[in-house]
Amino acid sequence: MIKRRIETQLAELIDTIPAMALIGPRQVGKTTLALEIAETRPSIYLDLESDADRAKLAEPELYLAEHEDELVILDEVHRLPNLFQNLRGLIDRGRRSGKRTGRFLLLGSASIDLLRQTGETLAGRIAYLEMHPIDGLEVPAEQLNPLWVRGGFPDSFLGASDRASQRWRQDFIRTYLERDIPLLGPRIPAETLRRFWTMLAHHQSGLLNAADFARALGVDGKTIASYLDLLVDLLLVRRLEPWHANVGKRLVKSPRVYVRDSGIAHTLLGLTTLEDVLAHPVAGASWEGFVIETLIAVAPSGTEANFYRTSAGAEIDLLLTPPGSRPWAIEIKRSLTPKVEKGFHLACEDVDPSRRLVVYPGAERFPLKHDVEAVPLHILAKTLAEIGG
Repeated sequence: MIKRRIETQLAELIDTIPAMALIGPRQVGKTTLALEIAETRPSIYLDLESDADRAKLAEPELYLAEHEDELVILDEVHRLPNLFQNLRGLIDRGRRSGKRTGRFLLLGSASIDLLRQTGETLAGRIAYLEMHPIDGLEVPAEQLNPLWVRGGFPDSFLGASDRASQRWRQDFIRTYLERDIPLLGPRIPAETLRRFWTMLAHHQSGLLNAADFARALGVDGKTIASYLDLLVDLLLVRRLEPWHANVGKRLVKSPRVYVRDSGIAHTLLGLTTLEDVLAHPVAGASWEGFVIETLIAVAPSGTEANFYRTSAGAEIDLLLTPPGSRPWAIEIKRSLTPKVEKGFHLACEDVDPSRRLVVYPGAERFPLKHDVEAVPLHILAKTLAEIGG
């Protein structure tokens, strides 16, 4: 078992608010974490993909009222969207009788639908927490390469071999395409969505050009936008938005897109081992995406993440802006002797960041010219996590 950093935060939030929503892609470890929380307090667990557990909620208010002194964990809660109105009534009655916290823990795989459904009904009664795959701060520094190659889904990272890990990811992709996405409603041919997902993996860290994807798939730009929205909603793809400010420069306005889990990206590209990845043209972009996901996962709550790029070529891979602070400018290099291009320095003149950093896959931090510091990923991740307490 890998100790997940989010566990302490989740337990604290449960103790301060009536309902918690823990969102994240399937197989990321939400159920395992919820069951660990359940061992620390009176709890009941219901899997709403189970016919038997759904039957228990035929009369939800009657059933749940019998468990008002327990934490009720509802897994795959989006399967019963009509339940939220009942939860609201139970929470409000509980508040009047002094039961103000720790009533419900909701687990879900699709962020937008769950946020919309709960936000409309449970406003002021619910908090949200996203569970990421295993990040670079949750494993020893010497395990960063296996984590990069296999990705952060626990069953993939902990596979008995690279080949076993690859088989797990292949099954994961197939299950999402053939079972999970159709259950969520969209009627998209599985092969079409697989091709689009694979194209995104080839395009890792690239600027989104919907017209190019549309031509390749034989659809229109609006259809591409809907495909991308779906994968972003499922927390499988990240749209990294450009940083905008009045700096008197022509700034790129298109977002960058990343397959969020590096292991899934590698499987879509047919890459199994570290040697496979290093020999592929996507290696640098894949490492960039891996670093970005780790840094965003460990950054303090409320941190804004963007990239910066002008039409003249000034560029910063990642701008992290912690709450109440100036941005940190972060360049990402897959080299033990990282060199910073002129475009990074020009971009820093525009942005005026509080720190200028280069993340590289080495073990020691050291200074570079122009107030830039080269920092290993695990050290920067620890620094960011400590800011958030």
